[in-house]
Amino acid sequence: MNLLKNREKKFDTETQQISNVVGASLAAAPSILVVDDDPGMRVLLSNLLLRNGFRVTTAADYDQMVGELEARHVDLMLLDVMLPGVNGFEICRDVRDGGWGDVPIIMISARGEQADRVAGLELGADDYIAKPFGDSEVLARVRAVLRRPPLAGSAREARTHILSFAGWTMDLRRREVCAPSGAAVTLSSAEFDLLTNLAEHPQQVIGRERLLELARFRLPGSSDRSIDVLISRLRSKLGGDRDPEIIRTVRGFGYMFAADVERS
Repeated sequence: MNLLKNREKKFDTETQQISNVVGASLAAAPSILVVDDDPGMRVLLSNLLLRNGFRVTTAADYDQMVGELEARHVDLMLLDVMLPGVNGFEICRDVRDGGWGDVPIIMISARGEQADRVAGLELGADDYIAKPFGDSEVLARVRAVLRRPPLAGSAREARTHILSFAGWTMDLRRREVCAPSGAAVTLSSAEFDLLTNLAEHPQQVIGRERLLELARFRLPGSSDRSIDVLISRLRSKLGGDRDPEIIRTVRGFGYMFAADVERS
């Protein structure tokens, strides 16, 4: 046990030393938080990111992660799934539901099954990397996620957070949707994020490719069909045939949120 603790301390010290050396030149660089209980993996990822121009901080568990998120701005999180105590799936959900909902997350796991990838992305992760991975794959995915526009547009941070349309209400902070009857309607993270992006741009036609760019639920190899399936689910939950025009299909292009939206 002492040997493991000494090894972990050595790895974290090495990472901090590298960060201190290049820190002055990285003042304006994106900040990456690596959350992994394996000290070797933390230093491997940290060194890779530091060498390629990113600022890096690390956390070994949920409590350390919360401390880092509260202490500094984070542009992206690399999150291991198999953490002790609170696992990566639970952390992803808590981050999305808590005060850090817009922090992009790339989940990392030795389990590469599609069900795990879908579970993470449905909870709001931006991408998923399966171990073992190459340096070039990590860098490509990090850069791709950082290039994506913020969820539902940059105006989401400083504005009212209740949207109302056709008797429905959406609470963007609590991530809740209520029907005209007042009953809560359960949406998956992917469905909620898609509905948010549509409702944030009422009466505007949005192409499928643009919706994919905005999506935090994007799957590797995802296509227009991914959006079509989610739209079908949303229409069913928003009244189905009783209210077919809340989300209108614009053939050959994409979709339009046809209801008037009020903010409060």
